[in-house]
Amino acid sequence: MNKWEQFPHSADIGIRGLGESKEIAFVMAAKALTSVVSDLELINPEIKIEINCEEPDDEYLFYDWLNGIIFEMDTKSMLFSEFEVIISENKLKGILKGEMLDQNKHHPRVEIKGATLTELKVKENNGQWIAQCVVDV
Repeated sequence: MNKWEQFPHSADIGIRGLGESKEIAFVMAAKALTSVVSDLELINPEIKIEINCEEPDDEYLFYDWLNGIIFEMDTKSMLFSEFEVIISENKLKGILKGEMLDQNKHHPRVEIKGATLTELKVKENNGQWIAQCVVDV
């Protein structure tokens, strides 16, 4: 079962991706991240951006992945709705697809400052991967 969700946290927002592979869990978490800001269905995947991360373990790779997305959202004033992830030997190649932020179209709810180490977890259990953390808003 591949899905994304948010979970309650006292001051910020928890995001979680679930998938049949680590890559799918990372993609689902990216969707949860974007959905904190706007409705995914409002974001057209018109512009493609590639990001690359390398870390010694899955949790820090996930942390860098999310912060890479947040960096692109912030510096390019964009929102993303489609994601692709390839992970090999602690290296991640990610493709983000989205469009320029339009306040009137996207109605942004909050600004995400960054992913945090709070509740950070990437693990596999019985064929189901989970990737989660809390994001600072």
